[in-house]
Amino acid sequence: MDRRSFLGMAAAAQVAATRGTAANDKVNVAFLGVGTRGGDGLIPMFLKVPECQAVAVCDPWKDRREARAKKIDDAYGKKGCAAYADFREVLARKDIDAVVIATPDHWHLPMAILAAEAGKDIYLEKPLGLSIPQAQRLRKALAANQRVFQYGTQQRASTHVRVGCELVRTGMVGRVHTVLVLAPGGDRGGTTEAMPVPEGFDFDLWIGPGPKRAYNDLLCKAAWPGHYYCYDYCLGFLAGWGAHPLDVAQWGLNTDRTSPVEYEGVGWVPKSGLFTAIPNWTVKAKYANGVTLHFMDDPQNLTKFIGDEGWIGISRTAITASHKALLPPGLSVIKGEDPHHAQDFIDAVRTRGRTRAPFDAAFRSDVISHLSNIAIRLGRTVKWDPAKETIPDDPEAAAMLDRPQREPWKV
Repeated sequence: MDRRSFLGMAAAAQVAATRGTAANDKVNVAFLGVGTRGGDGLIPMFLKVPECQAVAVCDPWKDRREARAKKIDDAYGKKGCAAYADFREVLARKDIDAVVIATPDHWHLPMAILAAEAGKDIYLEKPLGLSIPQAQRLRKALAANQRVFQYGTQQRASTHVRVGCELVRTGMVGRVHTVLVLAPGGDRGGTTEAMPVPEGFDFDLWIGPGPKRAYNDLLCKAAWPGHYYCYDYCLGFLAGWGAHPLDVAQWGLNTDRTSPVEYEGVGWVPKSGLFTAIPNWTVKAKYANGVTLHFMDDPQNLTKFIGDEGWIGISRTAITASHKALLPPGLSVIKGEDPHHAQDFIDAVRTRGRTRAPFDAAFRSDVISHLSNIAIRLGRTVKWDPAKETIPDDPEAAAMLDRPQREPWKV
């Protein structure tokens, strides 16, 4: 099915979908990419939302998609969840209101663009993707087709994260001058040995718009898959995990509509092995208002706001402060997956409202990962114009904001 045929089939669905889902109807949801994150994390989270009806799963692994469909049927106590290999068949279904995308990173933006053009609301796992121009195109597609968008930065659903960011924004630590962002690093090495493609796996579809390479179990099949660290298909944990604490930094600084304007950093740039994304890094970025952001790899997964009257530190499982009086007593901390993020998305689909993790927030925090990666790889300072959304006066750096796409999968 080529792009023109697909869009023709989906046109009627788009027209119907722009009218919105009635407030008393269930939202029919399809899951695109049902591996570790999509199948073990997001499906159970969405199954807890009463207004969500999971009707389809899609994955190039036959055994995986069939197992996830059975899991959903078992949860509902009846058959009804369809299993697909090709996501385009899912997008062409008129009865599907929304998609949850949890594919490998290189498919995030191309798939989301096609989903928006097909009239589907979108929950997109982080990171946003590998291309700033593609992200800008997604923004246009969301607006043109009146689509709801939720980014998979689920800490925004956690009370202690929301309250911590509100405390920072209201001046409880005084004027913030520095933000420390820590995220787990990546891995090094990884075998590149070519292996036979397993039966029941559409490897060409898995690669999609990414560069062609030989199949490898570590890349695609491992319990902790190597595509998290293979630069052909990701930015590495600069984005894959960094998206979480960077999003908290942006939220607390109230900068969801801008990004730092200058970046410099150092890191390990692998020259061999499967894992070619930057695994370890130290980046210093500056906002236009003078606030400094220090972003580095560290197992803590922490965002720490430092002001002239104290500090507040926020992680996924805790909130701390320079002195206890800064924090309200009895502040709850939810450990584990919070279903409220999925509920927020489904509510927005039904009411056509704005989600708590909208596209602008996703785009601006994702920019930090992209610019950090570029500054490290070039070994020099890189500047960013948040108004024009480009790297000015530096063609070499600006060219790295995009990735070539493989035909015939180019979107």
